[in-house]
Amino acid sequence: MSPGLYVHVPFCRSKCPYCAFYSVPSAAPVPIWFEGIQKEVLLYKGRFDRFDSLYLGGGTPTFLDNRTLSGLVDHLFTHFDFAADTEFTIEANPCDLSGEKVRLLKDLGCNRINLGVQSFNEDTLSFLGRGHTGEEAREALTRLRSVGFDNVGVDLIYGLPGQALEEWLETLRCALSFQPEHISCYELTLEKGTAFGTLREKGNIRPMNEEDGRSCFLAASRLLRGAGYIHYEVSNYARTEAHCSRHNCKYWEHVPYLGLGPSAHSFDGKDRWWNVRSIRRYAGLLNTGLPPVEGRETLTEEQMRLESLALGFRTRQGVDLRFIAPDAQSMAALSRMEEAGLVNILDGRVIPTEEGFLVADQLPLYFS
Repeated sequence: MSPGLYVHVPFCRSKCPYCAFYSVPSAAPVPIWFEGIQKEVLLYKGRFDRFDSLYLGGGTPTFLDNRTLSGLVDHLFTHFDFAADTEFTIEANPCDLSGEKVRLLKDLGCNRINLGVQSFNEDTLSFLGRGHTGEEAREALTRLRSVGFDNVGVDLIYGLPGQALEEWLETLRCALSFQPEHISCYELTLEKGTAFGTLREKGNIRPMNEEDGRSCFLAASRLLRGAGYIHYEVSNYARTEAHCSRHNCKYWEHVPYLGLGPSAHSFDGKDRWWNVRSIRRYAGLLNTGLPPVEGRETLTEEQMRLESLALGFRTRQGVDLRFIAPDAQSMAALSRMEEAGLVNILDGRVIPTEEGFLVADQLPLYFS
């Protein structure tokens, strides 16, 4: 599989309380970031083989003005080699997708849209601090279809404090009415360093309890699989195999990828490195001719094995049995997992069930 290219665009139209992306009240940081990206591209020119996926995200790329967005894409395609069938994805906010913006994305060659809908419920959107309404999300989906986008993904969030199961199901049904090719269902996490994380520490909000979260997860899986979607990763569903995110699959399968931008990570098959987080420090290092790398590690065989377990148990491909030591303790653990209905063993692979997906992060601990 060819390597993938990821460009981190660390801007949000507003400061989301559940994430820690850079809020841009003015356009001041954007030129600094864009100049840095252009220089970082030149550092890696010729160092990676032909790319077959390009992903612009990690924030709100559609926040960028048309000139900057066009310049970014032109620079990437000028200096890197891309396959003819490259999957070109951009993350988008509904409120950014004017008719002009949608046509620009089409003209730039973007062929896959990840739309950050999160919910169609107005109260939920208000709680999440989103800058769009449910109606704007519906209009954005309609507009994308009207100009010929035939690979549209919808990102949704569940697990809000006090959220009723029926409300979550109604959001899913509304999303299904647009027949998206991809749906991601993420459980709300109250991370440290975010506004929600601070509120949790103060006891002002509490996460959804485990049993309700389990009910939301299983209900989504049943509904979407019943509608013909493939539940190919814990949080991700695709209408067909061809609509599974090529970008994400590279991460899960240890395929090399290059990340550009502040805090972006890269992997060449053996070494992993990551950039500094600060936009100004990122640009400053590049201005002096230095790579903006904050840290680097060379993965050992054991680290690769453990990562293969951690990533594999989150996907319907599961884990190759060769990553599990053939000792008595591991075999006994594998038998217990199978008896508990957490995994199936098929064709030399350990495949997580829906119940296994619920505890995917715990399964590797049996073998580490």
